[in-house]
Amino acid sequence: MAEPNKPVTRPLPKLSELDTAGFWRATQEKKFNYQLCANCGTLVWHPRAHCTGCLDGQLEWHTSAGLGEIYSFSIIRQSYHPFFRGLVPYVLAYVDLDEGPRFLTNVVGIENPDTDVQIGQRVELVWEEHGDLNIPLVRPVA
Repeated sequence: MAEPNKPVTRPLPKLSELDTAGFWRATQEKKFNYQLCANCGTLVWHPRAHCTGCLDGQLEWHTSAGLGEIYSFSIIRQSYHPFFRGLVPYVLAYVDLDEGPRFLTNVVGIENPDTDVQIGQRVELVWEEHGDLNIPLVRPVA
């Protein structure tokens, strides 16, 4: 239960998680990093310690330019978490970045979730700041 005068905040990832810590540290600089295997070239997303293609451990971090398109989305009209309850209705979308990673995020910068979001729509990264890390969100490209 939330404390009476404490602001409700977004649930945040833990910076101590071994596989994803490098990703979240890079968000401090508003960089969306993904991994490529130095051995076989496989794009690895979500971050981990080994390649999903050849099981090698030589993964290199690369930074996305922050552009992509909406692969799929849903309009959330009800939420039980106090932070998200204040945002309804909002759009939750899978976004394909141009470099290849597909990630789940919120679409912001829209007025009407029913009409302002489409599959295939071009989007760009924007960042929700939280001190030690930033959350990658997307908005339609103007």
